[in-house]
Amino acid sequence: MTGDEYVESLRDDREVWIYGERVADVTTHPAFRNSVRMTARLYDALHDPARRDVVTAPTDTGNGGVTHPFFRAPHSVEDMVADRDAIAAWARLTYGWMGRSPDYKASFLGTLGANSDFYDPYQENAKRWYRESQEKVLYWNHAIINPPVDRNLPPDEVGDVFMKVEKETDAGLIVSGAKVVATGSAITNYNFIAHYGLPIRKKEFALICTVPMSAPGVKLICRASYSQQAAVMGSPFDYPLSSRLDENDTIFIFDKVLVPWENVFVYGDIEKINDFFPQSGFLPRFALHGCTRLAVKLDFIAGLLLKALEATGTKDFRGVQTRAGEVIGWRNVFWALSDALARTPDEWKDGALLPKLEYAFTYRMFMMQGYPRVKEIIQQDVSSGLIYLNSHAIDFKTPEVRPYLDRYVRGSNGIDAVDRVKLMKALWDSVGTEFGGRHELYERNYSGNHEGVRAELLFTAEAMGTTAQMKGLAEACLAEYDLDGWTAPDLIGNDDVSIFANRR
Repeated sequence: MTGDEYVESLRDDREVWIYGERVADVTTHPAFRNSVRMTARLYDALHDPARRDVVTAPTDTGNGGVTHPFFRAPHSVEDMVADRDAIAAWARLTYGWMGRSPDYKASFLGTLGANSDFYDPYQENAKRWYRESQEKVLYWNHAIINPPVDRNLPPDEVGDVFMKVEKETDAGLIVSGAKVVATGSAITNYNFIAHYGLPIRKKEFALICTVPMSAPGVKLICRASYSQQAAVMGSPFDYPLSSRLDENDTIFIFDKVLVPWENVFVYGDIEKINDFFPQSGFLPRFALHGCTRLAVKLDFIAGLLLKALEATGTKDFRGVQTRAGEVIGWRNVFWALSDALARTPDEWKDGALLPKLEYAFTYRMFMMQGYPRVKEIIQQDVSSGLIYLNSHAIDFKTPEVRPYLDRYVRGSNGIDAVDRVKLMKALWDSVGTEFGGRHELYERNYSGNHEGVRAELLFTAEAMGTTAQMKGLAEACLAEYDLDGWTAPDLIGNDDVSIFANRR
């Protein structure tokens, strides 16, 4: 699709609700229209001669076309690095703030060809969606987490809330229930339903599938729109991120939705539904995407911070410099992990490769620690500069107010009031507005709860034999000595100089 074709693809019968009203057209509604257009930039980049070499690659479906590289299964380190570079190039077009861009779901879609046998007896569905999604660069969202309702109970005992199959028909499955949080789903083409969480034990809950966003019975109930709030109470000058980069999160509901058999990936297989997250290939691939996008986002945030320190006249303070260096250090961590994920892949199926699983789990852990720390440093060192601001761009157009703003709200180092306020409002939108607060929550919980993410580092190391190697290294050292001294034959004992061995 081009950008215009993507916009047109959203004009259907999807059922999106916000502020008590059903949205007639997400492409024109103030809650979604500019996020739609920021996404359209991504599709236009696929047709831009200046970018094509980075953001496109030949398909592997035999149709002779091109696609975004991450939609294909990589078979070499060069392929993997090209995937990463294309992810980064797209992320820069949204300054790292759109985590659910179309290439995010390629984390899953790009596995369907190489791993189609996992979806037996629905492997032909997997192969078809691999081809179609790659050739069209379809925009999918996903919802794989059960709602935060009755989580003290097993999933199978919350049948009135959690998504399940109500009926089997010749045409497909009738499905009802809810998932969270379906980020960005209102402006996508398809939804992907799967499972991550406590084990499933009953057939009717064991479902992995996809449906178009316009499928009858699919309902989105949106949270408050930061874009619409910015449009009503502010301006692009006041909320440059909120106003165009809000990926609205939704309560995602199926109300007796028909899922055709050709859109089913897993149904009724208890073992397979519980193995989806670790065995589908989705996890290490979404880590490559998420880590790279976060690295771009930190490039942007660090750039704003460095400019803000110049504007406040504190850039040469020693303590401030150390913390600015720490922000750059966190940025470097994620670029290093992105590089390691791409350049040291794990071998997978039929010659296909996956990003390094151990580094994927490491990114998830550091993400939860690094992002809040960067936000803390900004609030600490820019401090009141983030709120020593006028209310709206219109203040600068008000003759009674403008002279005071020019005098008292100017920046240091020759920065005038308009440029200082513009900069600080962008930084405040990054870390202080509802949009900024939501992004901290997003990065903290992007890929699972904080305890699970850390525990999975241990479980993965145990499964891969890494913990055994670690303990083996420690045991090798412990085996080289005992109460009587060295047991290693090449080491010299201390009996000749020991005060205790020679004591009479």
